[in-house]
Amino acid sequence: MSEIKADELPACPVETTLTLIGDKWKVLILRDLLTGTKRFGELKKSVGNVSQKVLTAQLRAMEISGLVNRKVYAEVPPRVEYSLTELGQSLKPILDAMWDWGEGYKASLK
Repeated sequence: MSEIKADELPACPVETTLTLIGDKWKVLILRDLLTGTKRFGELKKSVGNVSQKVLTAQLRAMEISGLVNRKVYAEVPPRVEYSLTELGQSLKPILDAMWDWGEGYKASLK
């Protein structure tokens, strides 16, 4: 798989971040992988109402961007596990801030 090159990314750092994680499913995948390695079926259940095709596409995109590791085991039936790379783990403070903001927003509506 090819990797993303720096000259292919937007000049604005915020836009770069949104390019990599701005999709609803990608953020939820990150959230679920922050707790540890998961198999495809576990991710599909925990992420929510996402199709297999979309989840596969999002995981591949995140693998190409260097956020997710994909490990395939040579067994029958094949077993595939996904985990965050060190770069993917570095997004934890951003997701924590999103969590805190969301909690504050919900509290402000009560």
